[in-house]
Amino acid sequence: MKDTRILITGRLPEDIMASLAEKYAVDANMEDRPFDRQKLLQSIRDKDGLISMITDSVDEELLNVSARLKIIAHFGVGYNNIDVKAATLRGILVSNTPGVLTDATAELAFALILAISRRLVAGDRITREGRFQYWAPMLFLGREVTGKTLGIIGLGKIGKAVAMRAKGFAMRVLYHNRNRIDISEEKAFNAEYVSLKTLLMESDFVSLHVPLTEHTKHLIGADKLSLMKPTAYLINTSRGPVVDEQALLNALRERKIEGAGLDVYEHEPALTPGLTELDNVILLPHVGSGTLETRVRMATMAAENLIAGLNGEVPPNLVNPEALTHRGLIK
Repeated sequence: MKDTRILITGRLPEDIMASLAEKYAVDANMEDRPFDRQKLLQSIRDKDGLISMITDSVDEELLNVSARLKIIAHFGVGYNNIDVKAATLRGILVSNTPGVLTDATAELAFALILAISRRLVAGDRITREGRFQYWAPMLFLGREVTGKTLGIIGLGKIGKAVAMRAKGFAMRVLYHNRNRIDISEEKAFNAEYVSLKTLLMESDFVSLHVPLTEHTKHLIGADKLSLMKPTAYLINTSRGPVVDEQALLNALRERKIEGAGLDVYEHEPALTPGLTELDNVILLPHVGSGTLETRVRMATMAAENLIAGLNGEVPPNLVNPEALTHRGLIK
């Protein structure tokens, strides 16, 4: 099968790369940095399969030069960087890696909740700089998490995992979804369904877990931020453009909300000017799924999806089944 050529745009675990190299002719980005756009366009021309990263723009331009491409095995859950409609019309299968990063992302969301409320990053910085000189009863105070109200926007797999962790802190959990979940699940997660307005007004922490769509872009803007308590915190581990970053900057700067914990950004990796100057926001480099265990599982799943697509089979995590008709796999 060495006549089958694949492109991998990000460095994967060595054993998975070696396994794929035994089956296919592999062209891979072996650096821990995004694949150069022009190199991507040139490299994809003779490839049958692609393992893509969230930093790749898989758009019309790329698809127009990839006449042999059969499968895009995306390394990630969200695939808003891929023009799925255009791929479908060309009979190109698109898959993702759902489920395997649920716990890692939920853990990070909760880490941000604890870190921003207890001012851990600022405390670490003060200590390192030698400014911790003495203890005082009213010095460097944060806010407790236990018993507070957590609002979860998007109670999918990751949102539910966050809700489960909130039970350990005896938190009241509010949630807002496009569709209400089953009442039995609400009881299991100790979650109460409310309107978005109510959630924003009553929550001490608002955690975002929605995909990026035309409906969720700038879901949290100036109007929504104005509904939040001045003592509340916003946590975003979903997608950057879900939040109007300039509006958030203004709210943080003017102390309209207490703080924010961000792992993703509207114009990632660029940050809205002024954001790094604030002491009431924690900024992480998109590490929601950043555990060794999770990244290995994601790579394994992406490889399985790729192999299935190249073998003329249905990938386990296909996101565009309509493409099967165009491929002739379903008549």
